[in-house]
Amino acid sequence: MVAREISKQPRKQRLAFFRAYLHSKHRYFNAPLSEDLEKEYGVKRLPVRKDDVVRVVRGDWAGHEGKVLRVDLKRVRLYVEGITVKKADGTPVPYPIHPSKVVIVKLGKVDKVREKIIARRKAASRGGR
Repeated sequence: MVAREISKQPRKQRLAFFRAYLHSKHRYFNAPLSEDLEKEYGVKRLPVRKDDVVRVVRGDWAGHEGKVLRVDLKRVRLYVEGITVKKADGTPVPYPIHPSKVVIVKLGKVDKVREKIIARRKAASRGGR
């Protein structure tokens, strides 16, 4: 596999971001862990998944905590429980939030895949692979 040349031109970076394949966009979902989770797992960031509990730290919804209901890979957005806006007819609609605006407070299911990610990142942070 050939490594791609990364452009320094903002227009090309934006284009690459929006044209990225869905399986590649998963890397944009990294969010920092809360301080107690960071100490527990020894990792600073993990990809946000459905059923994780997150706290919004920036924006109009700052301070709100809730469970992640849905992860939209195409738009790179999360839908969090309790964060809704009303449509013109009054029906509530979930409001999309970017993963960089949240902190993971409680991890959902820690399965084998997630354990692998944690182990790999722990090893990388210690300096050895």
